[in-house]
Parts: sequence; C-alpha cells; structure tokens
Amino acid sequence: MSSPVSALDDTIVSAAIYPPIGIARVGNSPTDWYYGPEIPEPPAHPPGFYRDSTGALKREAARFRIYGLNAQGIAVRELTGADGVEIEWTVHLANQKAAWYEFQIALDIPEAALADPSYRRNAQVEDRASLVIDPGPRTISGKEHAPVAFDSGHFVGKPVYLGELRTDGAGRLVVLGGYGKSASYNGAPAVTFGNNDGWHDDTADGPVMATVKLDGRSLTVAPAWIVTCPPNYGPQQKSVRTMWDLMRQLAIKSGFLPKLKRPSFTSDILPIFERLSDLQWVNEGFFHGFGWDSPYDFTSATWKVKLADASEENTESRRQLYNQFRQSDRDSWSPVPWPWVYGDAMGELKGKTPRQFTELTPTQLAFLKQWADGDFIADYDPDAHKPKSLEELPVAEQPEALTRAALEFCLADAFHPGCEMTWPVRSLNMYMGAFRFLHAPAGSPEPDYGPVMTTEICETPQGPLWGQRPGSITRWMAVPWQTDTASCRSGYDKTYDPYLPTFWPARVPNQVLTPSAYAKVMDTSLSTEERLSAFASRQDWDDTLGAGTYIAQINAMANNIDLVAVVDVMPGPTDGIHLPPVMQVADREAAPKAGLLGAAKAGAETQGIDWSDIDKVRGSRNRRRD
Repeated sequence: MSSPVSALDDTIVSAAIYPPIGIARVGNSPTDWYYGPEIPEPPAHPPGFYRDSTGALKREAARFRIYGLNAQGIAVRELTGADGVEIEWTVHLANQKAAWYEFQIALDIPEAALADPSYRRNAQVEDRASLVIDPGPRTISGKEHAPVAFDSGHFVGKPVYLGELRTDGAGRLVVLGGYGKSASYNGAPAVTFGNNDGWHDDTADGPVMATVKLDGRSLTVAPAWIVTCPPNYGPQQKSVRTMWDLMRQLAIKSGFLPKLKRPSFTSDILPIFERLSDLQWVNEGFFHGFGWDSPYDFTSATWKVKLADASEENTESRRQLYNQFRQSDRDSWSPVPWPWVYGDAMGELKGKTPRQFTELTPTQLAFLKQWADGDFIADYDPDAHKPKSLEELPVAEQPEALTRAALEFCLADAFHPGCEMTWPVRSLNMYMGAFRFLHAPAGSPEPDYGPVMTTEICETPQGPLWGQRPGSITRWMAVPWQTDTASCRSGYDKTYDPYLPTFWPARVPNQVLTPSAYAKVMDTSLSTEERLSAFASRQDWDDTLGAGTYIAQINAMANNIDLVAVVDVMPGPTDGIHLPPVMQVADREAAPKAGLLGAAKAGAETQGIDWSDIDKVRGSRNRRRD
C-alpha cells in the first residue's frame, strides 16, 4: 500500500481519476443495477442479489472518483462536489467489433505466424462506418444527475444503446453498460465462438476524462478508461493470474512502479493459494485437487498457518509447493503443473507449443521463489480486520484499492480472446502510466491498416497499440461475446481428465453445486452419507443451455444471457456434519428450459457434443472459414 500522508505534505498539486480502468458489466434487467467491487476483498452479497424480481441479470456499474495528489503523487483528499470543487466529466463509449479484424490467436505470440490470417470482419460490407457503434462523447456534472444515455449510435442503420452516465450524491461518475443485447442484422444464426459476421453486441469502451477546479484553480487530471463487458457469473471468484497481476508486472517492467524487495505473505503469496482452492466451486477438477477436505485445501486454517510459517524447518515444504507451479523453461508442455488453466495457444499445433497452458506472471513466480526461500514479510494475522467498504481505508490507500478491486475480478488467463480484455494489454505501448491506458489525441483519425491485421502492424509506432480510441479495447474480443462465453469449457482431452485443464472458470463456471444438491446438503433429515454424496456432486453449469447442438447452445446464450446460473455464497450446515461453513451454489438448476433453444433454426438436438471439435479448441489452422 502507499505510504501514509504526513500533515506537512497535504498540498494538492494535481488530480487523478480512479480506478484508472473501470469495469462495468452488461445485464438484461431494465431497471436494476449495482456498484462493482471497490475493495479487493468485498463481502459477499446475499443470495439472489444479482437478479431482479423477474430473474433478469442486474447491470454492474463502474464508479469513478477523483483524488487530489500532492507533489509525491500521494492521494491526500478525494475531490467531490463539495464547496470549492467544480467537476465536469466526459466519457466516450464506442463498439468497433464488427468493423475490426477477426480473432484467430493472440498476435503477440510466436504461434501467430502459423495461424490463419486475421481478415476484416464483415469484409463484404463497403460502408465500414455503418459497422461502428459510436454515439459520440457525453458530458455530465453535478450531484445525482439523471441518466445521460449513449443511445445515438447505430449498427447498419439500427439504433444500439451502449449504456449511460449518472452521478452519485457526491458528484462521482457512474457508468452503466448495455443490456446484453446481441443480434445479426440479417437474422443469420451465430456459428462460431469469435467471428460471427453480421452480428453486433452492446459491450463498449472508451476514455474517461474530467476537468477539475479547486478553489478556482484548474488542476491537471490524469484520465482513465471504462470497459463495459460480459456479466460476472462467479462474482466471488478470482483467477489465479488476474488482470491486476498482469498489469502490475508491466508497470514494474516499465518503471511505472518500483520492484518490491520482499513480498508480503498476506498480499502477495496467500491469494495465489486461496484462489486455487476457491475455484472448487466452479470446476470439479479443482474441487477434488484443492477443495474441501482435499490434500491441498489452502482455505483451511491449518494450511494457512503452514503457508505463513517462515521458519527454516518449513523450507522444504515451501520449496515443494513452489515447484508445483508451471515454469515455461522447465515444464510448459505439461498440463500437470499449477495452475490447471489453458493458455493463449491452446489447440494450436496439436498442443506442441509452450503456450498451451498458463503460467503465473514473472513477478508472481519471483515472489513465490522468495517465499520458498523464507525471504518474505511474515504478516499473516488470521484475526486481522478486513475492510468492508472503501471508506474504512485511509485516503492514501484508496486509489490502490480501487485499482486492484476493478482489475482483480478481470481475467488474464487464456487470451483466447478473453472475457473483459485481451492480449494487447500486454504491450507496454498501451500505457501512459501504471494501469493507465495511453489515449490517442482527441479526434485523430486511425490509419487504414489494410485487409489483414498482422503482428508487424501491431508493432509499428503508428499501429493500433499506440494510443487508444473509443472502442479500441473491446474490438479485439469475440463478436458477440455470448458465443465465446458459451464455448469456454474444460477437460477437452477426456483421455487425460474430463474436467482439467480449464479456460475461465472464475468468470464462466464449468461445474457447480446445484440448488437441489445444496438442499440435500442442508436437509438434516437425510443420512450423513446422502448429504455428503450431494455435496460431492457437481453438474455442468451450461446445461441450462440445453442438450442441443453446439450452434443451438451458443445461440441460446446469445438470446438469453440470464439462462445460466450466477454462483451465490450460501451458508453451510451448522449441525456438526463435516462440511464447509460457507458454500458457493448456483442460483439456477442445471436443467434445459423448453422453448428457448431455437433448435429448429440451429439444427436438430443431439446428445454428447464433442467439444474438442469446436473452432475455439481445434487450432486456427484446422478451423473452417465461417
């Protein structure tokens, strides 16, 4: 965390917007929404929180704040609509997906040279501007301002709503995304995970700027960015390597952040192990490997004490755990090392690539090595107070908390292409500071990059990674996002493991504890064996999409984003049975809903889909041209 502010260093010389990258999530509730996480470990919301009274998904709003900084760049005061402070916000959301280039593979890895070319999407459409949903910028100020909508953009002549701006009671900016609506202008069904011509969705991104006057004096304000993205179906889950971990690594490499000499056990080491065990609620393989009562249940008090032990006697235990983690120069070809997550080149070259599986960031691995050697800050306190709101933190620590809270719930695992953002965020050229995207000059036209996007174009100073424009972040993602979400499964090689490795279980669950199984767990009239058996059962999260063809399932998701379950936090039994005191349970029963699959249009229903043959898995050189 940042150093505390001294009483002699409270002169505000500049300002900055936080979080530097805000995350808003679409939802199909026409009325209800909530604020996204503002502290890294937010308390769980009550069951049912994420849906409105009709079962529709609430939208997740991003809230931006402005902090006054002293000469050392430390926050000394939040600047709100109080006396002496004038704030005007400007935001520009856009969606460029349909006018951009196909996703075949991350273009910053060697395997890109062997992948299919990334041609323009909708190449047959001559009017490229008609494919860009750009309502222009919106400006807002004051307190409790009524919604200002991004509703004047069009896709092939059809109006598309991308979200809205509001302000809260203190004049902070609130950004809401779209309603999760996706469609094709010609009525054609979606047929693949990432590049469906004719389709659009209502995710978007763009710059967030503000003008600030403090006692009549104009301040320079560091700008931010907003990304509106898919819903979070596992709201208490974090991937083992988060977007914050990835961007922190880049900030250290570029010199925007100093390299820490010693890791904190509580902040840098324990979260890695806890996330492995927390994934038990969204993937059956992680449940058996790291879950309740397993040999590596790192959420247990016993394990936490052992992990926190810096003694020389515990060195070999720490070393053996460190050696379990994948290291690319040693065992990148194997699915066995931790974490059990697919990588950017999953499916390419029949698996003969070191990027078939995910590795932690160099900073995370370096911290684990120091921890294994006993060189870490032993600051574990099981009774330490965890803040439940941002206001419980000192002002100097609030900007970092907002940054981490937004980005730790974003994925940096397989960029294939991803959930919120994808591979361009690994480029140092994308940033003007730590966690802060470099903005292109306002109104500057983007060059015509030609019919095919290549690695070489991306690496040029005039390329698409140098200076971002409205829609520049999300355009690299799948269109529509639902087809990619419905394609991300686990355990594609059943001869190895039916559940592992996995793609994105923290955001897109694989196997879940169902409401009916949970009811049996809590039913004290049942035998212990029946309750334990119910707890051990998991069902495929995407079973609510039906048992039809792959195309039927991805179209069901495109048309009904609330069909699949949100994983809620629920109390465990209290009658003494040996089961977790807190559980995470799907809020929807995993059973098909009749009438929603559109099977007549998408193909006859079949059982036992071979997921290893879908485009996302079998490698770009083997994909059909859709």
